[in-house]
Amino acid sequence: MKIKQLSLFVAAFISCKFAMAAPENFQEKVASGEYIATAGDCAACHTVSGSAPFTGRLKMVTPVGAIYSTNITPDKDTGIGNYSYEDFSRALRQGIAKDGHRLYPAMPYTEYAKINDDDMHALYSYLMNEVKPVHQTNRKSDIPWPLNMRWPLAAWDWAFHDSDVYKPDQTQSAEWNRGAYLVQGLTHCGTCHTPRGLAYQEKGFDQHDKRFLSGGQLAGWSAPDLTGNSKTGLGSWSAQEIAEFLKTGHTDGNAAFGPMSEAIEKSTQYLTDADLSAIATYLKSLPSSDAPAQASAKADSTSAALIKGDMSQPGSLLYMNNCSACHRIDGKGYTKSFPALAGNTAVMGDDPSSLINIVLAGAKTPVTRESITGLTMPDFAWRLNDQQVADVVTFIRSSWGNSASAVNAEEVAKLRKQSVSQPEVKK
Repeated sequence: MKIKQLSLFVAAFISCKFAMAAPENFQEKVASGEYIATAGDCAACHTVSGSAPFTGRLKMVTPVGAIYSTNITPDKDTGIGNYSYEDFSRALRQGIAKDGHRLYPAMPYTEYAKINDDDMHALYSYLMNEVKPVHQTNRKSDIPWPLNMRWPLAAWDWAFHDSDVYKPDQTQSAEWNRGAYLVQGLTHCGTCHTPRGLAYQEKGFDQHDKRFLSGGQLAGWSAPDLTGNSKTGLGSWSAQEIAEFLKTGHTDGNAAFGPMSEAIEKSTQYLTDADLSAIATYLKSLPSSDAPAQASAKADSTSAALIKGDMSQPGSLLYMNNCSACHRIDGKGYTKSFPALAGNTAVMGDDPSSLINIVLAGAKTPVTRESITGLTMPDFAWRLNDQQVADVVTFIRSSWGNSASAVNAEEVAKLRKQSVSQPEVKK
């Protein structure tokens, strides 16, 4: 009898021990999953301002019409509450939903495919157990028939998608591999910063393709080159500056704007210093997208002319009246507040869309734990017509040693139509 009681006691003890251990491991997985969801910036696409987190319905404009993000809360009727881990993994790695329909590649499953099994399990645990289920029906796309048919996406995936998990490069350091894993996969930098082809496919997914991270365009914004290009990329940035930018939204002479401002505010500022350093290490290893390109040569002829009151250069008077108070006559701005325009790689990109958009619609720097006050640049669409915007942007892109192409009024008019700003001022 005593032996039987002892056996029952031991069995109960072991059962209790495992019952106590499981929640601890489970909570670690959930906490890790929250970090992964933040690094993956899931909220940016799956949360509309003023709505419950992860309930979707964010509008995303594509060349064939608008699509809307889906509800990824664990609601069983309208979210992913009925997804098994296998269903979840297939959606993120292969772009196939539980019911078998294919996802549009605006959802970056082409990058998320590289997420390893441990991180994928942790992300699944977090979304299923820590996110509040919300009943929110998904909105159908605005893409007209027959372009809205999903079956052609199978051919697209066959042609352009690699669903393999990230494989470490044994010739590189652990830090480099961590950075490559984050950049290529979880943080999906290529979604915005890699140019796309006619089929909307990214023209490269890792450092083996020189087009990878060489700059892209998204919803009227030009995402800058992240390679070692000294003129338009990160060639003149130090690894420390890259990490600082991702954490605070600023360096001494640069500030985040547009979609990148939101990415820093909601995602990268929360990454550990080790992960930020790893990302910077990987990015600094990328060769230049244009090896002959050189950083702009410093020149003070523009400053000298403005100081003397010489406004003969088109756009110079507009700059003095609208921009110089914050960005200064010498174009150097103010440290960690108003960015420099002289030598700014974002200013000198081949695609001036972002600079035009900032002038038209204004911009706001991210609010971060390191920079709690987001500075706002006002919009000028209400007071400057298309030609005036073109003139001042051209002035900025060609002054203080900057050497970028001119902008015409037609380019401005096209972006103004996409902007939420006020109509063109007739002067």
